[in-house]
Amino acid sequence: MSLEAILPPERTLFGVPGGSKKRVLEFFSTFIAQNTPSLDSQEVFSRLIGRERLGSTGIGNGVAIPHARSPHCKAPIAGFLKLAEPVDFDAIDGEPVDLVFVLLVPEEADDAHLALLAQVGGVMNDADTRSGLRRSESQRELHERLIEAIRRQG
Repeated sequence: MSLEAILPPERTLFGVPGGSKKRVLEFFSTFIAQNTPSLDSQEVFSRLIGRERLGSTGIGNGVAIPHARSPHCKAPIAGFLKLAEPVDFDAIDGEPVDLVFVLLVPEEADDAHLALLAQVGGVMNDADTRSGLRRSESQRELHERLIEAIRRQG
């Protein structure tokens, strides 16, 4: 399972309003539930927030990778948000976050879940990739740069 296969252009969002970690996760939960009939926004939000309570998914360098398992998720789902303004995400380096890669996986997806998280981490750990994503000026450009980075890493 590759990230490219589960991240269509319509789930790469540009200029998303931030405000707070909670608002960003609420925004994504509502967005993904509107586009995926089997998902409920409150359930997605509660699982993402539950995961954050275990420890922040802010990995540093302005990047967060919120992720969760869902019994209503039939296959892995990815979303990418470039925030209009950085938000405090309790990241490990204390820096605010403006690039958010969200991953939802089926309840039983152990190896696939870990492999996808590793792929996201690899892509987002690259300084040139982060810089290119931040320079993107449209949803289309953002998605193209993200997919290029995923292909380079793969």
